This record gives sequence, C-alpha cells and structure tokens, in this order.
Amino acid sequence: MKRFYSRSTGCCYLEGRHTDLPKDAVQIDDERYNSVIANPDPGKVRGHDRKGLPILVDPSPPGVEELGAAERKWRDRELAGVQWLRDRHRDEQDLSRDTTLTADQFGELLSYMQLLRDWPQSDAFPELEHRPVRPGWINELLT
Repeated sequence: MKRFYSRSTGCCYLEGRHTDLPKDAVQIDDERYNSVIANPDPGKVRGHDRKGLPILVDPSPPGVEELGAAERKWRDRELAGVQWLRDRHRDEQDLSRDTTLTADQFGELLSYMQLLRDWPQSDAFPELEHRPVRPGWINELLT
C-alpha cells in the first residue's frame, strides 16, 4: 500500500483508503515514514525539503514573546513558592508570637517579591541571566 504525505496539511494518506489527496501530496517510503513521522528523533521537528518530503530539522529558537511567556510563568511560580513565608511572618506578628524570620530577612523577602513583580518591565527581561536572584537563606528554609 502506497503512503503519501502533504506538506500543506502535515498529514499522511494511504492509497485506497483516502480518495481525495491534496494536490501537494507526494509519495513517501516506509523508512521515511517511520523515521520522520512515526518515530522522530527527540528534540527535532518536522520540516520539508524542496520536493515537499518530510524531514527532521532542529527547532527554531524561541522568539521574544515565547521567552517572555516562559519567564512570566517562572516568575509566577517563584512568587507563589515564597508567598507562604510572607504570610507566615505576618500571621506570627498578628498573633504576637516570635517570628521565624528576622526583620532583615522579612525585608529581603519583600524586596525579592517586588523584584519578581517588576521583572517583566525590566530592560533585561526576559534574559535568564538577569532574573531576580532568590536570597540564599530562602533556599535553606525550602529544603
């Protein structure tokens, strides 16, 4: 049974099963189907050669919008991950209890949280090496 591939639809078609093939459908052999369509190498994406045959290529690097969206997700997770420290400190204060955090630590925590909120407006956003850096003592509390 012959197998066809259409660049415009990104789909495979079988002779006898599919009667209306797209105009750009080209025949592909089992080896190409298995290596490109059925079992592509991890980290590769499907592209096309000049004949419209499917091939595997390296993915394009993410654009600024994609990087920005990923960094906002990181920022949101990071804020959610430290918010409990702020809430616990405030609760301990409201209950007139000794606080787990020192006044300096609490100030560092609030400053870090504000840096996270401001990160998307930074000129260096979304460059990973310019992310706000979590104070080391927070890491010790999280482990």
